[in-house]
Amino acid sequence: MLVKTVADFKEAQKYANYPIKQAVAMKAAFMVSPVGFSLNEQTAQDNEYMQMDESVDEKLAIYQQMHLARVLTDFDIPVISFPGSVHTPDAVFPNNSFATNHNRRYIVGSMRYPNRQLETERKDIRKFFNSVLDYDEYIIEHPKAIAELTGVLVPDRGRNIGFVGMTERVNDEGAVALAEGFQLDLTFQFDLAEGEYHTNVVMANLAGAAVVMHKDSFADPEVVQAIDDFYEGNILYLSDEEKMAFCGNCISITERDVLFSQTAFDTLSTASKKKLDKWGFRIHGVEVSELEKAGGSLRCMIGEIF
Repeated sequence: MLVKTVADFKEAQKYANYPIKQAVAMKAAFMVSPVGFSLNEQTAQDNEYMQMDESVDEKLAIYQQMHLARVLTDFDIPVISFPGSVHTPDAVFPNNSFATNHNRRYIVGSMRYPNRQLETERKDIRKFFNSVLDYDEYIIEHPKAIAELTGVLVPDRGRNIGFVGMTERVNDEGAVALAEGFQLDLTFQFDLAEGEYHTNVVMANLAGAAVVMHKDSFADPEVVQAIDDFYEGNILYLSDEEKMAFCGNCISITERDVLFSQTAFDTLSTASKKKLDKWGFRIHGVEVSELEKAGGSLRCMIGEIF
C-alpha cells in the first residue's frame, strides 16, 4: 500500500500495526571502489552538499573506502567490492543504483543523470546478483520512472515499510516502482523541502527502533509529527549543523550498532549521543571525508544485501 497524505498514513495504521517481523540489518554488503572517483558535474546541479570548489585525492578516497569495508567485516559482515570507473564518478554510492530485499530480489534503480544511468547497466553487478546469489531481478524502467533507490527511499527493514521523500531524484511513477520493487507492506510518500535531493541525507531508520531526522528538511511539519507518532517519540532531531555534517546519513549495521562518518560523529552533540546511548545504540565513527566531498556519506557507500 502506498499513501500520500498524513491522514492516509494514520488510517493505514488502524488496520495493521506493522511490528518488526524480519531482520533489521544486512547479512552482507557490496561496495564500489573509488577508482576513477571525481566530483560529478552532472549531479552537482541539484546536490547542494557537493564541495565543487575542492580537489579530490583518489588514493585517499580508496584508502577510506577500504577502511570502511574493514570496519564492516569487523562486525562479521562480508563485503564484496566492485571496481570503479572514470566514466561513473558517483558509483562509489551504489545504494542508489542497486538494492535488495528479504525475498531474494534485487532492484535496479532508475537514475536521473546520464553518467549515473551507466552504473545500473553494469553486467558484472547484475551477474553477481543473478548468477552468484540467484536473486530475482526487478528493474525500474527509465525514463518513465525515476527512483534512486535507498537514496530517496528510507526503508524500515524490520517492519517492511518505507518512507519516500519526493525530490528531483524520484517521481510519482518511481515511488510506485519502489513500493512494488521492494515489496513493501506500506510506503509513505511525502515532499522534502526545496533544495534537498535524497531522503537518506536527512533521515535514517535505526533497526526499526528509532529514527534520525532533520525537521526543516521536510516540506510539511505534519509529516514529521506523523513519523514521530509512529515511532512513539523515538526520534533524534538533528540541528542544522548536524544535518550538514551528514548525521542523517548514518546506518544501523546490527540491531544495536550504528555507523556515522567521522565528520558526523564529531559533530553530533553530546545530547544527541546521550539519547542514542539511552536507546541502547552503540555508535561508531568512520573516516570518509574525502568521499563526502561528492555530496554523499557513509550510508550511501554501503549496498545492503538481505
